[in-house]
Amino acid sequence: MKYHGSCHCGKIAFEAEGELKGAMACNCSICSRKASLLWFIPQAQFKLLTPPENVATYTFNKHRIQHHFCKSCGIHPYAEAVDPKGNPMAAINIRCLEGIDLAAVPVKEFDGRSL
Repeated sequence: MKYHGSCHCGKIAFEAEGELKGAMACNCSICSRKASLLWFIPQAQFKLLTPPENVATYTFNKHRIQHHFCKSCGIHPYAEAVDPKGNPMAAINIRCLEGIDLAAVPVKEFDGRSL
């Protein structure tokens, strides 16, 4: 299934394709503050629909994950990284997807604080 998502103001818009079977809630210092619910898909299944100049990036700790956010409204709709096997991945904040019933999505807790 193809999903459409965006930041609050719409300056970052994207498509994400795949089967949304669940999401992850991470308790690391940034994810807990953002309250993101993350769905991981291969980078090839993610398409940015707006100019990349609208996207700001923040990295921290080991600088492995590029946390992307809107320069205008501050919302964090997605991140990019490489999985342990070296595959490029996108981490979609499902709170930024259109038409999602968040209560219907199973959420798994992840202890990112311990990494």
